[in-house]
Amino acid sequence: MDIVVRAIALFAFIFLLTRIIGRRELSSLEPFDLILLIVLGDSIQQGLTQDDYSVTGAVIAVGTIAVLQLLVSFTSFKFRWARSFLHGDPIVLMQDGEVIERNLKRERITHEELAEQARGQQIASLADVQWAVFEPSGAISFIPKKQ
Repeated sequence: MDIVVRAIALFAFIFLLTRIIGRRELSSLEPFDLILLIVLGDSIQQGLTQDDYSVTGAVIAVGTIAVLQLLVSFTSFKFRWARSFLHGDPIVLMQDGEVIERNLKRERITHEELAEQARGQQIASLADVQWAVFEPSGAISFIPKKQ
C-alpha cells in the first residue's frame, strides 16, 4: 500500500510540474531536455519504490500510475470543465495579422520563434496570418489571411 500512496503523490507532483513548466518547453525537447527527463525518471523511480526492487513492487507502481493516467484521460473526456484544467485551452497569439503581446509574454514565446514556426508552415510573413493559435499540445496553428 505504501507504493500506491507514493505513486499517487509522485503522479500529482509530475502533473503539477508539467503544468508549471508550460507547453512551450515540453513541445520542443532538446537533447539536454531528453537527458533531464531520463534523470527525472530515475529519480522518481527511487522515490517511488525506495528499496523495493521486486517485480511485484514495479508492477504495483506502474499499474497505479497507469490507472491514474486513465482516470485523468476519462475525466477530461467526460467533463468539459476538467478538460480545460487538465490539458489547457488554445491561446490566440495573433489576430488579423497583429501579434497579441500579452499572450506571447505569458507563454514565453518571442517574435522570432513565432516567425520561425510560421515559416515552418510555409508562411513567409506574419502579416499574412489571420490567426495564430497556441494549441494545448504545444504546437502553433496558423490560419492564413484570405487572398
